[in-house]
Amino acid sequence: MTTVASARDQASSLAPRARTLAFATLTVAFVMDVLDSTIVNIAIPAIRADLGAGPVAVQWMVAGYSMAFAMLLVSGGRMGDVFGYRRMFIGGMLGFTLASLLCGVAPTPTALIVARLVQGATAACMGPQVLALVQLLYPPHERVGALSFFGILGGLTAVLGPVIGGALIEANVAGLGWRAIFLINLPIGAAGIVAAWYLLPKGRSPDRLRIDWAGNALVVALLFALVFPLIEARALNWPWWCFGLFATTVPLGMVLWWHLRRQTVRTGSALLDPAMFQDRSFSNGLLTSLVFAVAGGGFLLVLTLVLQVGLGLDPLSAGLLHIPFAVGVGLGISLLGRRILPRLGRSVLAFGSGAMALGVAGVTVTVATSASVPLIGVALLIAGLGMGTCAGPLSPIALARVDTRHAGAAGGALKTVQQLGNAGGAATVGTLFLVMAGGATSAPETRAALIPAAISICLLLFCVAVLSRRFPQRLFDTD
Repeated sequence: MTTVASARDQASSLAPRARTLAFATLTVAFVMDVLDSTIVNIAIPAIRADLGAGPVAVQWMVAGYSMAFAMLLVSGGRMGDVFGYRRMFIGGMLGFTLASLLCGVAPTPTALIVARLVQGATAACMGPQVLALVQLLYPPHERVGALSFFGILGGLTAVLGPVIGGALIEANVAGLGWRAIFLINLPIGAAGIVAAWYLLPKGRSPDRLRIDWAGNALVVALLFALVFPLIEARALNWPWWCFGLFATTVPLGMVLWWHLRRQTVRTGSALLDPAMFQDRSFSNGLLTSLVFAVAGGGFLLVLTLVLQVGLGLDPLSAGLLHIPFAVGVGLGISLLGRRILPRLGRSVLAFGSGAMALGVAGVTVTVATSASVPLIGVALLIAGLGMGTCAGPLSPIALARVDTRHAGAAGGALKTVQQLGNAGGAATVGTLFLVMAGGATSAPETRAALIPAAISICLLLFCVAVLSRRFPQRLFDTD
């Protein structure tokens, strides 16, 4: 098996065209992952009408994918370190494609939820390998630029998901309706598998690592105890055991940390090396990414419901209204973020979170008063600029000083907190919104419920601004 060092030598010898094609292959998997975490939002009303799904089932369709993804991402990343990044990438993409087929033919809400869980689990095998393989393909001085491109692509894909989904539903190709948003992955996934086999370099960690089964079990248990009560508690009328399950996250976290330290000393094959968290840029990057993802995930879910239920827009019109947001994200990452980063340094994150909060507030005021579609578009453009300005630097800075021996595990940890944040946003902000809106079935209640949801999102963005002060300034000075 090719190690990281020999794989890096192999990658460095690639012709520019071959490296570009390899990078393009990775973007296919990245887009499929991000797209399927957001595209389902726009299809919720159609799925509810077709399958008779209730509010709890809807939350599981959205948050279940992110929960399964988050629970297994660290494990998937470490398996790449152990078994090889290309091998795990291809296996994950194959499983993801088959799971998409199961989603597309699901006859009941339960079947769709199960298929979404499988889809998230297989994406967890594929996703971390993208970041690991980027670190093999590019030397350190080029790596930040490549990771920044994923920031741009991720932001645009996330907000364009509803646009693409709305267009597919509206087109109703072959009478498939909402099912087309999943079945479209079949040809894309098949092409990606073939391309990965021929274009991606082989590689794994040079250390003799083994699978940390106990560590994997502890991570899965910890994340399950954290997310499951957030999704199910309201539907079950807040039973005591949900609070008890949530309370177990503290001892589980302590046991996990003890196990990781012990496993590192004994075998050197811990699921996560505790030494990684001693770096301020990595540890603070995880925390900041988590809070930011909660705000972003909650906002995107609430926005699609408000546009369709609160304002009565059809799926295509609601999707098209996301375009100003997508444009803002792209400009925030590619233009605004790069221009102001040298001047503001780490304060760029506070600037971006403030701009996003301003846009969220603008959407809320407009929906509650005039419900003017053009004004909502302007507010979404501002929110997108803020999101892009924050999202651009976060991932590259968090991974800037991570040892490439732990490329898979570090990438898995970062994507874990991002997906956990998306699930947490759907579970917390989404639950608050659905409670206030009575299940998001009535237009007046839906518009009114946007106000407390927007306040919670703005508070989360304020936390991002505070956390930004903890990043080492020199990382921003050198980018």
